[in-house]
Amino acid sequence: MKKGHTSQLTKLIILSLFGTISMVLLFLNFPLPFLPPYLKVDFGEVPTLLAALIFSPMAGVIVQLIKNLLYLALSGAADPVGVLANFIAGVTFVVPIAMIYHKYKGQKSLISGLVVGTIVMTIAMGVLNYYVLLPIYSVFMGFEQLTPSVLLSTIFVGVVPFNLIKGAIVSVLFVPLFIKLKPWIQQKQASIKLSA
Repeated sequence: MKKGHTSQLTKLIILSLFGTISMVLLFLNFPLPFLPPYLKVDFGEVPTLLAALIFSPMAGVIVQLIKNLLYLALSGAADPVGVLANFIAGVTFVVPIAMIYHKYKGQKSLISGLVVGTIVMTIAMGVLNYYVLLPIYSVFMGFEQLTPSVLLSTIFVGVVPFNLIKGAIVSVLFVPLFIKLKPWIQQKQASIKLSA
């Protein structure tokens, strides 16, 4: 087997492994006491973020996709809207972080990326919930059509604070983990470059 094929296979195995760990972490979710119970925090973005920092932003998207497809299969597609929301939230959080990190490297760029990623995810999920997710969810659950004022209050009282808090929790957890794993990440990046 050629070197390039071996490195691609190794990358695929690592991404699949990260996707599986991510899916397990997605099952270990918990609600925040002062927010609607359907908004649950999980740490599924941590392996996604590691993949995006080791390889590329696209690798993070692939891990996020694997995670949500596995979750969808194992949960019996009980909540496809929630799974779609989780996928988009993860992508809008992880991709800006990875893009900033790969451009500037270092801990400062990671922290800047985590702040930007949290803001991008919060804005994206607010807009998406208003125009797409909440209207679909209300039809899916058999609720009455939501009025613009109900949609806005749901977003500003639930969705926006939830995504800001989730981004902050994941960031606070990820920074010390990243510092601990940085030598391993650099080693993986170096081995990828050598085998490419």
